[in-house]
Amino acid sequence: MDYFRIAQILRPHGIKGEVKVYPLTDDVSRFKRLREAYVERAGQYETVIVDGSKNVSDAVVLHIKGCDTPEDAEKLRGLYLCVDRSHAVKLPAGTYFISDIIGCEVTSTDGMELGRVSDVLETNANDVYVIDGRRRLLVPALKKLLSSVDIENKHIVLDADVLSEVGLYED
Repeated sequence: MDYFRIAQILRPHGIKGEVKVYPLTDDVSRFKRLREAYVERAGQYETVIVDGSKNVSDAVVLHIKGCDTPEDAEKLRGLYLCVDRSHAVKLPAGTYFISDIIGCEVTSTDGMELGRVSDVLETNANDVYVIDGRRRLLVPALKKLLSSVDIENKHIVLDADVLSEVGLYED
């Protein structure tokens, strides 16, 4: 099963076992609707019930059922809160989950095999795909560059002309 990290638990909040979390999602309002999630601990996923949520400045405060004291909340510090794919937010057309991009084979419109996406760097402007091939290549995830993205077949085609303008090879 695929799991998506949606928040990292920062610390206890208050005396009732609530936790302050740092959202890792673009849709912070999703926490108001969140009822079931998973806590990722050492590669294992434990189901938790979220029975309260409120926004606090740059973070979100959640109450997890059974976490009733600051000591209980402390045990969750640093862990990730996840959802499974069926509970992930629905993405607009032309946008993808990072986990779906990683592992895609990449070619250019002129037939050149560029390698495989090994990482996606999140920046303020746009994501940057790290492509490991004969040489490591960094490319911004721009619509004009992405000729086609086929997540099902794990294949991305980059426009060769645009690639020559925006691609950066690491030496």
